[in-house]
Amino acid sequence: MSKDESAAEKRERLRKQLDDTHSWPSAFTFKFIVPNEGKGEGMLKEIFSKDADFRSRPSRNGRFIAFTIQERVHAAEEVFERYEAAASIPGVISL
Repeated sequence: MSKDESAAEKRERLRKQLDDTHSWPSAFTFKFIVPNEGKGEGMLKEIFSKDADFRSRPSRNGRFIAFTIQERVHAAEEVFERYEAAASIPGVISL
């Protein structure tokens, strides 16, 4: 993102990249890291459908859990919605 690129322009650029690399509907892989203490896992599961495939792996020291989540989405907008919802989770890192 350049200094002159607005948030709306960045979102549109990312939407175009997603549309260029995916045929919707498509299985999309999301990746997050959350602190092991707290409600991060439960909050992530609330964001995704019951059909989403959750895989997790604890960090070496056990303080964090890395999640790889695969879910079938119908448009780039759904990808944005999942990441925006996850941003409200305390301590979350979106990859």
